Amino acid sequence: MKDLFSIGELANYQKISKQTLIYYDKIGLFCPAFVDPDTGYRYYSAGQIDRLDTILMMKKIGFSLKEIKEHMKTYTIDSSLLLLQRQLAVMERQIQELQILKSRLQHRCKQLENARDYMKTSTAVVTETVKEQYLLVCPVDAPFTMLEISIATKKCFADAFQRQLPVYFQCGVIVPLQRIREGRCTEASAAFLPIEKTDQTSELLRMPAGTCVCTCHVGDYLSIGPAYDRLLRYCETNDLEILSDSYEFCVNDYLTTYDEKEYVTKIMLYVRRRKSPR
Repeated sequence: MKDLFSIGELANYQKISKQTLIYYDKIGLFCPAFVDPDTGYRYYSAGQIDRLDTILMMKKIGFSLKEIKEHMKTYTIDSSLLLLQRQLAVMERQIQELQILKSRLQHRCKQLENARDYMKTSTAVVTETVKEQYLLVCPVDAPFTMLEISIATKKCFADAFQRQLPVYFQCGVIVPLQRIREGRCTEASAAFLPIEKTDQTSELLRMPAGTCVCTCHVGDYLSIGPAYDRLLRYCETNDLEILSDSYEFCVNDYLTTYDEKEYVTKIMLYVRRRKSPR
């Protein structure tokens, strides 16, 4: 028709699908100027193209179709400026969240790169000077089996995601020293997630800066016993006093591999040199 565009022509000009225009018509957002009563074909006027440009631009910026429809009922320079300023604030928050996610992913990638080295030297015991860090902790219920540990870990993640806490994409557990000495080294008392220090919650456990002995266990968790035997022997041989429960950090686990043979767990115990007897 003269001075009108078919739905196919308009879709081609705007590089969108005809189904999109049909849906916009259905929800009352962008309706055709004329519908042929015989064929049902939709036609649009030249003046409508500017309105469609506005809709597509707002959608690209991030507005919902509902927000766009409400705004375009009647809009002025003032209402548009206010709406765009609000959306700019939303974008700033999204950028900050993405920056945090980016740093978490970079941290996780670094861990996986280290995991390969840990696999090669899994029987080594080393002494490390560790920096202060914080943990979001959830207690593990009795009888402290893998089921209870898994539930506690999932509670930690659920709590962190719900409250948007700045946790890293890593988990771990705390095993009491007494249980380790009794050979009950898989009976963790708490699950944790490493987290940045934050005022969003007071439920953080502080791991102080200090000296730790560390070793890695490669393989399924239930076979971790020999790694603890290595640590205890090392401390005894090198006259080191153990000062803490064990902190186990999952370097490679179910989050990044399906094969338990590839699991890597880093074990840390705070220590100090025994005082020589007078």
